[in-house]
Amino acid sequence: MSNPLFARKSVELLLEEAKGENRLRRVLGPVQLTALGIGAIIGAGIFVATGAAAHNIAGPSLMMSYVVAGITCIFAALCYAEFAAMVPVAGSAYTYAYATLGEMFAWIIGWDLILEYGVSSAAVATGWSAYFQSAVSKIGIHIPALLSQSPWKYDPLTGDFASTGAMMNLPAILVVVVVTAVLVKGIQESATFNGVMVAIKVAAVLFVIGVGAFFIDTTNWHPFAPFGWTGISFFGHRVAGMVDGGGAPIGMMAGAAIIFFAYIGFDSVSTHAEEAKNPQRDVPIGIMVSLLVCTVLYIAVVAVLTGMVKFDQLDINAPVSTAFRQKGLGWAEGLIATAGVAGITSVLLVMMLSGPRVFLAMARDGLLPKSTFGDVHPKFRTPWKSTILVGCFVGVLAGFLPIDALLHLANIGTLLAFVIVCAAVLIMRRKHPEIKRPFRCPWVPFVPIMGVLSCLMLMFSLPVANWWRLIAWLALGMVIYFAYSRHHSVLAKNRKK
Repeated sequence: MSNPLFARKSVELLLEEAKGENRLRRVLGPVQLTALGIGAIIGAGIFVATGAAAHNIAGPSLMMSYVVAGITCIFAALCYAEFAAMVPVAGSAYTYAYATLGEMFAWIIGWDLILEYGVSSAAVATGWSAYFQSAVSKIGIHIPALLSQSPWKYDPLTGDFASTGAMMNLPAILVVVVVTAVLVKGIQESATFNGVMVAIKVAAVLFVIGVGAFFIDTTNWHPFAPFGWTGISFFGHRVAGMVDGGGAPIGMMAGAAIIFFAYIGFDSVSTHAEEAKNPQRDVPIGIMVSLLVCTVLYIAVVAVLTGMVKFDQLDINAPVSTAFRQKGLGWAEGLIATAGVAGITSVLLVMMLSGPRVFLAMARDGLLPKSTFGDVHPKFRTPWKSTILVGCFVGVLAGFLPIDALLHLANIGTLLAFVIVCAAVLIMRRKHPEIKRPFRCPWVPFVPIMGVLSCLMLMFSLPVANWWRLIAWLALGMVIYFAYSRHHSVLAKNRKK
């Protein structure tokens, strides 16, 4: 008998398990799926991370950093699209890994996705709080300092925490509560709410590009790559390019690794394959269109910002609105801050929407308690218990931890998921060429191999502390797997019969 740790689930079994009373409601079309993708991608990355990355890491060459990160995502997106069309059930990369690499790898990637969506949601909620406080301050409303931020601040160079004197980040907690309630109510309501938020922030991004273009001074783009074109390291050891005072790589390639956070979200479209009306057609459309649209918008916004203001004068916390104020367009600052609130809200919604779907898939397999994580509400048809649990987890993180600490694991966890999905396409093409593929990833094996290599390159360009945190998280996951999950695995029990 083969090793049960590497037992795989057939595609037929995956599709059969998604039927019955625990099925999710198919209500999403291509427009809604694309909006969910854009809603997850455009947010904290474009409204916050862009300023810090240009100021400290890449300068105007951040435009090319977004191109590199975008190409990396396109390789991964094509692989995601093939799996999402072939296996249109909840679970995303977790489900794909179960069908190709086996149960233990599926657990690892599922545990990794929980980290990605949970921690990213908390980071986004913290960013939302900052933009919300900026927006309401324009009308004279000020949140008391005791309730406006995390009790701790984090120094990324030393890894130390220090007290801020605050009690909690109350706005971050409240927005998580509201979003959780919307998600429990139902996917249709969530998608409609997200659609409104997406329309507002896309209009704001187009406003920034359209108006800001008239204030570009091309001399601000020189030097174009002040920190160099590379910035590649291997487990903290410099391979090429420059490093900052803390030893972290800087340059165009390092910028691509850091701003990869801005792209986190397109893969969340695949977690909703079970709720798509025509998943074989609509999910690939949603993934690719949302990714391409956002890549173009990102590059344009960076070009405008670094053209309006010299890269080393960009504000790190609110670069978009501050750049307009620096150009004498103070009237636009409030509009952009308000749109930032809307934009980041939709990111939070999609991130928190995706996590419970991964829990649902894992619970169906017995790797998590089904009575909690696999319970679908009889009326709303949503995984309501796991949604509430995710909301509590995210609320605690967002209310009591600083954003710097929360962001450290987001990039590397997502890149690991992409590596596994790209590798899984190669494995499935070789071992199961007979399976029907409504959407086929083009240029195999070139695209999956380039996806693996480009994601690994970005992973190795991250500060070495990210690797140690990832290893610690995965080690905790393996303890849970061997203590609980492998003994309750539905697949393992069926194999014994």
